[in-house]
Amino acid sequence: MPDGIDHSPPCVGASADDIEARFGDLHKPLTSIKAIAAAEHCIYCYDAPCVQACPTGIDIPTFIHQIRTDNVDGAARTILSENIMGGTCARACPTEVLCEQACVRNHGEEAPVEIGLLQRFAVDHLMAENGPHPFTRGPDTGKHIAIVGAGPAGLSCAHRLAMLGHKTTVFEAKPKPGGLNEYGLAAYKMVDNFAQREVDFLLEIGGIEIVYGKGLGSEVSLSNLRKEYDAVFVGIGLGKTNKLGLDKEDLPGVEDAIDFIERLRQTDNKASLEVGRDVIVIGGGNTAIDAAVQASKLGAETVTLVYRRGEDAMSATTYEIDLARRSGVTVRLWSKPQSIKGDTHVKAMKFERTRVMNGKLVGTGETYKITTDMVLKAIGQQLDLASLTGLEIAGGKLGAARDFSTNVKGVFAGGDCIKSGDDLTVQAVEDGKQAAHAIDDFLKGGGHG
Repeated sequence: MPDGIDHSPPCVGASADDIEARFGDLHKPLTSIKAIAAAEHCIYCYDAPCVQACPTGIDIPTFIHQIRTDNVDGAARTILSENIMGGTCARACPTEVLCEQACVRNHGEEAPVEIGLLQRFAVDHLMAENGPHPFTRGPDTGKHIAIVGAGPAGLSCAHRLAMLGHKTTVFEAKPKPGGLNEYGLAAYKMVDNFAQREVDFLLEIGGIEIVYGKGLGSEVSLSNLRKEYDAVFVGIGLGKTNKLGLDKEDLPGVEDAIDFIERLRQTDNKASLEVGRDVIVIGGGNTAIDAAVQASKLGAETVTLVYRRGEDAMSATTYEIDLARRSGVTVRLWSKPQSIKGDTHVKAMKFERTRVMNGKLVGTGETYKITTDMVLKAIGQQLDLASLTGLEIAGGKLGAARDFSTNVKGVFAGGDCIKSGDDLTVQAVEDGKQAAHAIDDFLKGGGHG
C-alpha cells in the first residue's frame, strides 16, 4: 500500500447484487390496503397544523381524505398543485420535523399520520399511469423567461410559469437536471432513477427547454440574459463547499462528502466504487449522515461521524442520526478537527475535545487520534460569488425581497442561494413557485422586479 490506502475491492465477499440490495428503498412504499388504513388514521381536523408546517402549503387533510375515498389521482393533483416535486419531497423531506411532527395525533401519544408515505403513494400512482399531465400550459403570453439552474427551485419556477402561459429556457451547468435531487441525496432515498423520472413528468406540461453545460459566469452571463429575456430567475443553489482550514486538506483520500455522494449517485455499479476501510465523516447535517450511511453500506469496516458540538446542535434530524447509528456508524460529539496526518495519502486525523464556555465553543486541550484512509467533509456549503457581480449579497446569500426580486430589475432568485427558510428541497420548490407568480406580476406591470 505505497499510497496509504487499501485498494482491495470494497465489500469483500459481497456480490454486486448484495451491494445493490443495501441501497434499496429506505422507506418501503405503501400498498393500497395499507394506504387506506393509514389514511383512516387522519381525523381531518379543522385548521390542520400539518398544513401550516408544510413549506409548500399542501392541503394534507384533503389529499388524505381523497385517498380514503379511493380518489388517488385526485389526491395526487391536490399535492402536485402546490408541490410539483411532491414525489421527491415524499421520499426525502424531513416529515418527522415538519408535517408529521405537527400532526395532532402526537398529542395523544399516538403515532402521527404517515403523511410522507401517503403522499408518495398518491404521486407514484399517478405517475405510474403514464396518463396526460395533470396540469395544462396557460395561453401563450409571448413572454420568455431565463432560468439559471435546473434544481428544485428552477424547475418548480419553470413549471408554474408554464401554467401561467410563459415560455422558459433553463440553463444548467451539469449534464443532467434535478440539482441536489439528482446529485446530492442518498441513493437509498431516490431509487429507480426517480429524480429523472420526476423531471420528465414535470416537463410534460410543455413550454420548458433545458440547455445543459451552461453555467452562470462561464458560459452564461447575467447581463446577456437580461438583454435577451423578459425576466431572469436565479436558482443556482450553493456551489462551493466550506473548508476545514487545515494543512494537508488536499491529501488524497480527503474529499467533500457532496462529491462522494454525487459519484455514488452517478455510478451504475456501486460495487465498483472504492471506499476507505476506516472512514471519517466530519459534520452534523443530513449530508454528513447520507455520506456516513452510504460509506457503511459500501463496506467500510469503520465509519466515524465527528461533530464539534452536542447532538442537540446537529442540523440532522433525530431520525437521521438514529439511522446512522443503526447502520453501524459511530457518532463522536464535542470534537473539532485539529490536524490531518499523512504524506502521500491521509492516514489519520487528530481531534480536540470541545465544550461550551460563556456561550462560546472552546477547545479543552485534550486531543485524540483516529486512524483513517478516507475523510469526507460535510461542513456546509456557501454561495459561489464569482458569477454574481451586480447582485446584492446579504449574509452570504443573494439578497431577495419577499417577492423574490433582487436589487437588479427583472432578476429574481430563490432556493438555497437565498435565505427564505431551511435549505430543503421542499422550501426550494415553494420559492420557485412563488417567484413564478412574482415574475408573472412583474411582466404584467404590477410587480417590483
